[in-house]
Amino acid sequence: DKLGGVFAPKPSPGACATERETPRWDDGDAARRALDVAFSWAFRAGVHAARRAWMIRKLTDEFFFLTLFSRELGPHKQRMARGPKKHLKRLNAPKHWMLDKLGGVFAPKPSPGPHKQRECLPLCLILRNRLKYALTYKEVTTILMQRVVKVDGKIRMDKCFPCGIMDVVSIEKTNEHFRLIYDNKGRFVVHRIEAIEAQYKLCKVKSKKLGDKGVPCVGLHDGRTIRYPDPVIKENDTVLVDIATNKISESIKFDVGALCMITGGRNAGRVGVIQRREKHMGSFEIVHLKDAAGQEFATRGTNVFAIGTGNKPLISLPKGKGIKLSIVDEMAKKA
Repeated sequence: DKLGGVFAPKPSPGACATERETPRWDDGDAARRALDVAFSWAFRAGVHAARRAWMIRKLTDEFFFLTLFSRELGPHKQRMARGPKKHLKRLNAPKHWMLDKLGGVFAPKPSPGPHKQRECLPLCLILRNRLKYALTYKEVTTILMQRVVKVDGKIRMDKCFPCGIMDVVSIEKTNEHFRLIYDNKGRFVVHRIEAIEAQYKLCKVKSKKLGDKGVPCVGLHDGRTIRYPDPVIKENDTVLVDIATNKISESIKFDVGALCMITGGRNAGRVGVIQRREKHMGSFEIVHLKDAAGQEFATRGTNVFAIGTGNKPLISLPKGKGIKLSIVDEMAKKA
């Protein structure tokens, strides 16, 4: 209260700065006192800051006002980060990498490349954790420096190079070829393929536009840009790209009757045929599918990747063929 005395107890120098400058309150009087403290910061910072504080006080509640002032005008002002992050903690790594929690503090951070960090698998994890060709990062580097590992026909020496869905990893010395694809639980699996199948890959059309000098081109999901495509190719369609020539040899329409794989959401990894499409104005397009077991499911249109027509995929599928089993079916299968 105002008449309770002239002085108030001063916090000791050893007290936490945040406790001293952003006090907690239990009633309206304490909140008003905290606002007065914030206003003293505003006038100390300058006229413009005080004017901004007055507007914020009129338009927002006390809690948001205090939070903003503690960040902008308080002694402990927030500082901007110095460039992009260069490390990745193991617990923050994507779950589909399937890294053990106690295997270390850090995980390999994917380099900037054709696939997003949360939708890729670094090359070192393919060679070390999946194929077991190496035991440590140093052994992975030794293998890559021999220039024997190719991703989509190009030699890659970066151990953190991001490999994504439909990418083809080839090892010349062992004459082995693998395709990155999702299993029926939505996890990346390094699927072994034949040399003939390793000559092409499927790519989803992300955008179609006119480039420089009016040249038509399509942008694919792996960062490729192909000029002069077939005019019938539209967005969300799938094209079959020859890796050696970078030319489109075939296309799959994203429409009813197409065989598709789900690449995101709770149904990631499932394979089914499109039954119908629902367009919602101002919201997401919903696609309804049915798998080979007769189960129906629905997902967003952005998560659907066409891989064939009818029941004939253009690529070989991993174990499970994209059919999701219930817990009871899995237990029966194991027994």
